[in-house]
Amino acid sequence: MPKLGVDRGTLIPPTWSLPEALRARLSSSTYGRQRAIHEEGHLLLVLHKPPGPDESRREGVLFWRAPTGEWLFNRGGPGPGGLQRHVQSYADLETQLSQTFEQTADLHQVFELLEALTPLVRAARNLHLTLQSAREAVKSDPFLIEVRDRAYDVERNLELLLEDVRNSIQFRMAREAEAQARFSRDAVVSSHRLNILAALFLPPTAITSLFGMNLAHGLSERNPVWFWMVFVGGVALGVLLKGWVTVRPQRPS
Repeated sequence: MPKLGVDRGTLIPPTWSLPEALRARLSSSTYGRQRAIHEEGHLLLVLHKPPGPDESRREGVLFWRAPTGEWLFNRGGPGPGGLQRHVQSYADLETQLSQTFEQTADLHQVFELLEALTPLVRAARNLHLTLQSAREAVKSDPFLIEVRDRAYDVERNLELLLEDVRNSIQFRMAREAEAQARFSRDAVVSSHRLNILAALFLPPTAITSLFGMNLAHGLSERNPVWFWMVFVGGVALGVLLKGWVTVRPQRPS
């Protein structure tokens, strides 16, 4: 698997007054996995933005809760609203993918949906676990309870959607396999019937052609109506034989 990474650069804003014990637990060049770091009353949340299906690199964000209860976001703006929008971005993707799933009819598109869902479900699960860890570290902040519960709802909805997608793939593959098996059975039956026709008509046709056995029927000298009657009869017989060869056999009840 490719190693997860993020954009290089300074991760902690210079205006943040974090204790050295907390800074020592965060790399200067990569965010790493999603986690909650709690040191000396300071809480730092290391989170990932929702990943795309082909993204091997995770774009990280930081949320800092000071001992005073103030929240800050390293991408600018107040922390509480930024954290709520971060969780909501997962919820918006879940809604979008659910609508896509309801409108998807092609099996290939369902596989693409599965490819998009798998990393998203993993990231949402880690987001919920991180917020749960933060809630256990800071028990007096009701805001953490709110965003944790919201993250749990998002994780659960994504897991249910992933299960529905997998069930849909299994059902569609089973249905296509059944249709292919039925087509193969029909082809075998049709081939067998053609072999029967060949066995009936090939020997006399070959013998009469070999010895030039033409009956003196005299129809060529009679009224043309007889020719057309024989022609129509031959066409009708051909249609009957075609129907017999191509008709599907009855399934056993």
